[in-house]
Amino acid sequence: MGRRCLVLSASMGAGHDAVAGELARRLRAGGHDVLVRDVLTLLPPGAGPAVRGFYRFVVRRLPPVYAAIHALFLAPRPGRGRGADVSPMAVLAERRLGALVAAWRPDVVVSTFHLAGQVTGRMRGRGALRVPCAVFVTDFAVHRAWLDPGNDLYLCVSEAAARAAREGTGRAAIATGPVVPPEFHRSGAGAGRDAGGRPVVLLSGGAWGVGPGLARTAGALARHRFEPVLLCGRDERLRRRAGRLPGVRALGWTDDMPALMASARVLVDNAAGQTAVQALAAGVPVVGFRPIAGHGAAGVREMAAEGLTVYADDLPGLLAAVGELARPGAARDRRAAAGSALFRADADAARLVAGLADRAECGPGGPTDRRDPTDLTGLADRTDSAG
Repeated sequence: MGRRCLVLSASMGAGHDAVAGELARRLRAGGHDVLVRDVLTLLPPGAGPAVRGFYRFVVRRLPPVYAAIHALFLAPRPGRGRGADVSPMAVLAERRLGALVAAWRPDVVVSTFHLAGQVTGRMRGRGALRVPCAVFVTDFAVHRAWLDPGNDLYLCVSEAAARAAREGTGRAAIATGPVVPPEFHRSGAGAGRDAGGRPVVLLSGGAWGVGPGLARTAGALARHRFEPVLLCGRDERLRRRAGRLPGVRALGWTDDMPALMASARVLVDNAAGQTAVQALAAGVPVVGFRPIAGHGAAGVREMAAEGLTVYADDLPGLLAAVGELARPGAARDRRAAAGSALFRADADAARLVAGLADRAECGPGGPTDRRDPTDLTGLADRTDSAG
């Protein structure tokens, strides 16, 4: 039976929208109706662009300020719980979300951004939202803003992230692996060398071209006989500046990431976001280097701690790691296998979202049923037939 699924994302960079888009595609392929909304548009007029602009400014221009904000308001507090409700913005979005739910009448809501998860958790927890709510946590290092016990289900990129979500909320949390379009799984790492035989190395700056020393790092790789391809996103100034460096290929925004992944031997990553997991899906080893402040640094280090990537502390370490992983051998094979193991065919996120609606409808309390959050009995069976 088709369900009505409301997907809440946020236009903060491109990663959260990418996850929302792929979830929506999978849900529609399973016969469900899907509505995708940007949670920033549910805020009072002007507030959404202000939040996005402030975040972009501090990450790009004042990274120590963002690092301090992350440490004070987002980073886990050992021994003090992981309560959410850290943003007053969640309160401001409730009225419009309530109106949207009343008008569209979804059977389930899933959030791919932490502010959206705070809004649904607050409303669901006090009974103002009477449909089940899931949160897809896009981060490997789960910060407090993701976690609200009002939500019914957490879907996570790794088992470590799922464990953090369970401990922080007391709710069900399942490691589904990252949500990546199938084209990345089919691309595979190709020969990955330019006409001169130099290994192609991607460097990611995300949608906004953010990161310390991106052009300098690309230049250093070029001088050491690699073929660096710097992904500058929508930062045209960075693209022009990096494009003048000898041996560096600088690209603006591109929609053909699967082809780029197929052409690369290694990705140099600074944010532990969608580009990193797309590389893992394509079998491209990832090296974390000079991460952006706050959640980026936490995520890059967490991925390395889980054995998914290599973390380089300095430029010599980066050059050594890239050189080793660009060559066929045990080190490259080990990273590729670890990355591939993240993606679980037995726990598809979209099917779990649709199955959550089924479970609520079939439960003893109907759509408002709030049984034991760790009891997922029958959910996997329902999701097998949901898509």
